[in-house]
Amino acid sequence: MSIPKIVLFYVFAPLPDPEALRLWQHTLCEANDLKGRIIISPHGINVTVGGELAQVKRYVRATRGYAPFRDADVKWSDGSGKDFPRLTVKVRQEIVTFGVPGEIKVDTSGVVGGGTRLSPQGVHDLVAQRGDEVVFFDGRNAMEAEVGRFRDAVVTRAESTRDFVAEIDSGRYDHLKDKPVVTYCTGGVRCEVLSALMRNRGFSEVYQLDGGIVRYGEQYRDAGLWEGALYVFDGRMTTTFSPQAKTLGQCTLCSSPTSRFENFPDPEGRDLKLVCERCSPAGTPAGHA
Repeated sequence: MSIPKIVLFYVFAPLPDPEALRLWQHTLCEANDLKGRIIISPHGINVTVGGELAQVKRYVRATRGYAPFRDADVKWSDGSGKDFPRLTVKVRQEIVTFGVPGEIKVDTSGVVGGGTRLSPQGVHDLVAQRGDEVVFFDGRNAMEAEVGRFRDAVVTRAESTRDFVAEIDSGRYDHLKDKPVVTYCTGGVRCEVLSALMRNRGFSEVYQLDGGIVRYGEQYRDAGLWEGALYVFDGRMTTTFSPQAKTLGQCTLCSSPTSRFENFPDPEGRDLKLVCERCSPAGTPAGHA
């Protein structure tokens, strides 16, 4: 019986020949019939691919055979290559596009000057010690936070990752500079960079949730500090950690609870909005209600 799986991982490390790695990764994915997205830069690699379990395992083993990727923290979830329209493997200046490639420095240990890593348990320990002083800072686009976020988290106005530098530089969050700030994102990759950018701008006590929301949800499901659904960048649109997940989102048209995204008002467009099945012009499910 075939078992479809999706893997998500990233590695920050100096990569002297990103184009050679692009060709290798593309060939490796095609050989294993995987689909998804891979971004490679001089700073590292960011991967989300899916396919049949045995083939995904072969891909992961081969990728870890390259020394800089040996210790990649691979996150597994249910799904398949069918959740992606195609395979894309690209070289870019940054594996996460904050628009400041010259500011980010990496070495064999990862991003230089990033926030202190906290495990999910470490986050709980910090909250137990410091209470309401702790600030959760969402490192994702505002749209993603509509369906799920950490309780009482700060959500920026960012519509894309490129917006974060201007958001931080605006002074809007300067009152947090002396507070313990825990940055979080889907799998952790955005906060590797965001936490360094915040420290560069005078935030004195910055942490990053190691492994992101995915690792936190694996440990605590919906019995911790996370609430709602998790937006994911594939055909599933959203996923939850348990049947007890809260529904935080509201339909754009009728305000009823929903975690269901679709391209609206143009089904062929890219303007994702929360639209419940009852109000959907398409009349067919997209994402999770």
